[in-house]
Amino acid sequence: MPAGTLYRGREGMWSWVAHRVTGVLIFFFLFAHVLDTALVRVSPEAYDSVIATYKNPIVNLMEYGLVAAILFHALNGLRVIAVDFWSKGTRYQRQMLWTVVGIWVVLMAGAFYPVLQHTLTTLFGK
Repeated sequence: MPAGTLYRGREGMWSWVAHRVTGVLIFFFLFAHVLDTALVRVSPEAYDSVIATYKNPIVNLMEYGLVAAILFHALNGLRVIAVDFWSKGTRYQRQMLWTVVGIWVVLMAGAFYPVLQHTLTTLFGK
């Protein structure tokens, strides 16, 4: 660690990295979503064909990943706001991060079946 820096790494660093990565992933999803939705104006048949390719287990797992990214990004964003605007935010940033992670895990566990229902029934039957 360079002399004179306050940077310590640890949870704060990984939270920062995860926030940036999830933000970029969400941006690329939105970009692809705008492109495939715009396709309906060009050719409704091509749009239907593209949408049909999305109905497979791999894409369904990617949708679950998208839910995970959006949920973490949103919860961590609230934590960042608290750290920035609450006078005691920096003191409790580590506890807030672990609270965010705990809430995220609980919500992702609850989203498992509703999001992956199509894939689970395709692979394992009803």
